[in-house]
Amino acid sequence: ASISGPAITHITQVPDGFWPVIIAFIGAYEASRAEAGWVDPADCPVDQPGLLRDDYLPGDLKFDPLGLKPEDDEEFAIMQTKELQHGRLGMLAAAGFLAQEAVDGQGIP
Repeated sequence: ASISGPAITHITQVPDGFWPVIIAFIGAYEASRAEAGWVDPADCPVDQPGLLRDDYLPGDLKFDPLGLKPEDDEEFAIMQTKELQHGRLGMLAAAGFLAQEAVDGQGIP
């Protein structure tokens, strides 16, 4: 499949077979992450639905092939905050690109 033109039109050009596959992979990963992070509802007190496991840290997906994760908890919290801030800035930049394309209908050169 050839996907071309402004980025704002790319999602409508993606072949149909892609979506069931990507939804299945994301769903499987999220289900495994939920099992790793949350207490089983059958074992959870009634007054504490959605209780996290004691050894689970939100955002720590145990994926660090380059060994960049700081060992110190305080340094990890600082790194996690930096990652969130940079991600938010990146999303704002992407929104700016898409807004520009929606206004003039041309892609980014």
